[in-house]
Amino acid sequence: MSMDEQADVVVVGLGPGGEYVAGTLAEAGLDVVGVEAELVGGECPYWACVPSKMMIRAGNLLAEAGRVPGLAGEAEVTADWAKVSGRIRDEATHDWNDQVAVARLVAKGGRLVRGAGRLAGPGRVTVGGRTVQARRGVVLAAGTRPRVPSVPGLAETPYWTNRDAMTTRELPTSLIVLGGGAAGVEMAQVFARFRCAVTVIEGQDRLLSREEPEAGELAAETLRADGVRVLTGVRARQVGHDGAMFTVLLDDGAEALQAQRLLVVTGRHADLSALAVETVGLDPAAPAVSTDGQMRAADALWAVGDITGRGAFTHVSMYQAEIAVRDILGRPGPDADYRALPRVTFTDPEIAAVGLTEQQARDRGLRVATSVLPLASSTRGWIHGPGGEGFIKLVEDADRGVLVGATSAGPAGGEVLYGLNVAVHAEVPVDRLRHMIYTYPTFHRAVGTALGALR
Repeated sequence: MSMDEQADVVVVGLGPGGEYVAGTLAEAGLDVVGVEAELVGGECPYWACVPSKMMIRAGNLLAEAGRVPGLAGEAEVTADWAKVSGRIRDEATHDWNDQVAVARLVAKGGRLVRGAGRLAGPGRVTVGGRTVQARRGVVLAAGTRPRVPSVPGLAETPYWTNRDAMTTRELPTSLIVLGGGAAGVEMAQVFARFRCAVTVIEGQDRLLSREEPEAGELAAETLRADGVRVLTGVRARQVGHDGAMFTVLLDDGAEALQAQRLLVVTGRHADLSALAVETVGLDPAAPAVSTDGQMRAADALWAVGDITGRGAFTHVSMYQAEIAVRDILGRPGPDADYRALPRVTFTDPEIAAVGLTEQQARDRGLRVATSVLPLASSTRGWIHGPGGEGFIKLVEDADRGVLVGATSAGPAGGEVLYGLNVAVHAEVPVDRLRHMIYTYPTFHRAVGTALGALR
């Protein structure tokens, strides 16, 4: 590449959304430059969604084996952490997959520049000493970074982020998890099921604080059943490390907590100042890049993925990427619609939700009807037996007679969510849903019972 050149579109960040935008636009015949400082594919395939689900799968198999009569003894149900972690991609495999992704982009006609991209005015991106002028525009898809709380002493310790937890080859004897959101509870359960002593610290009054209270209660009960100590409503006020062990002091003055490792999963944040967004009139101190329904952030500037503040989900990034591609190519299509945003916490049982919680619906002034059905009361829940904990919760806008939110928790909570997702997205009348035929005996049949219990 020359020191100063032209392209139709420059995509800054090649995570799932950015990679899709770059590849699809290149296939459409545009001259596309993709800019990526790390691995093409982003956080999800290397350090988040994919490896974490592989770890969760292994932990779930251990738990399921422990529920079988005759295999429930701790000495009888064991697993080799090294074998499990070995199945997760190591550095060499990361590099190989990155090379494959790059080759795929090049085969479609795109180009790659390694480095951190920064805006340098409308349609201009600098990468090191290079500058690329985009004729059609720039797409920001730079993702987010782990949010590390400003706890005294923490920065001076060798704490883990999700990347360290995903790639460790040695199972710690003990672990403190700072953060009780989705990533925190998923990792807490995995490590606990491999006989690691785990403590979770969450500053909010319950786990999964953005979801229904029933979801947080179920997560806490499940973790405790796996031997996890769950502390809510408290925060770390001091962290220390003596070369071998972490010590965490809590703000409630309780005893000092100690563990071999400390995992910090307290959310993620966008660093807009690193992208020099002020050069195109945006606020570098903003928590996210605001976009319109076609993912436009400014003239000839689009943004997709985590930096838009619509949730750190791969499926949101891909959804937004498809909209941005259509707009860049001048093809008509609907605006982004987040009313039926789905999310899943992949614990055992899975806790899945879509749309508004009951409290969010009430805060919007809706007249709300709800129902909560324990999964164990359904035929499939009874058949499933041990490990079948869960519930269906529905949130109805009673004036319009449509669901605006739902939670499906259980062994197949993420899969059961699909039908509820359709109902919320398409605003299917509740009366019509009540007259559907629900397959017997399935977990999703509980949705029909929950519809009849709406009050």
